[in-house]
Amino acid sequence: MPDPVTILLVDDEETIQKLLTFPLERAGHRVVHARDGEEALERFRSEDVDLVVLDLMLPKMDGLEVCRRMRAEANAVPIIMLTARGDEVDKVLGLELGADDYITKPFSIREFMSRVRALLRRAQLPPASAQSEVIESDGLRIDTARRLVAVRGAPVELTYLEFELLRTLAAQPGRVFSRKQLLDDLWGGAEFRDPRTIDVHVRHLREKIEQDPAEPEFIFTVRGVGYRFRDA
Repeated sequence: MPDPVTILLVDDEETIQKLLTFPLERAGHRVVHARDGEEALERFRSEDVDLVVLDLMLPKMDGLEVCRRMRAEANAVPIIMLTARGDEVDKVLGLELGADDYITKPFSIREFMSRVRALLRRAQLPPASAQSEVIESDGLRIDTARRLVAVRGAPVELTYLEFELLRTLAAQPGRVFSRKQLLDDLWGGAEFRDPRTIDVHVRHLREKIEQDPAEPEFIFTVRGVGYRFRDA
């Protein structure tokens, strides 16, 4: 039998810990708990974590700082951020710091598990075939098997979803992807998700791979529709 998926659940509320642990364990996952920011980082470093569920408001160290530090240590581990705030700035900032998805309290268990399944399914996909292991375009090199990206020879650190977004677009140069299509491809569905989430990830990705994000060379906006990668 394969080892169960390990999920780090970070929330200082006992009720939330119990509420989310039950469906995760029922789905066959192993749940590791942390109740403040410092404990979250300790668990993250000591456990082989496959996914993090991270509350924004935490004692000792807030979730944004925890997310930033986790991303500095491991780019490929998906992070879902929980927030009780309705402020769009907090959600956008969480995505800018490397969270892959966010969910606002209160939420349904169905919505929560849908997001967990989507990120785990994407993270566990097998590597691309040998024919498409490396994608190159005018100084941009994407090694899909090793999840490495370089621009004009300089390595670029991408988060899990930034890499998936770039790979999805670059694998089909010139094709226009709507925001809904990208949500379906990257998260397994657009249900419960704001299409503007894609805009945040694209903006952050451009800041890392484009010489001038305001005048992109690789990822272009198709007004009123979505995005496309430069033609081959």
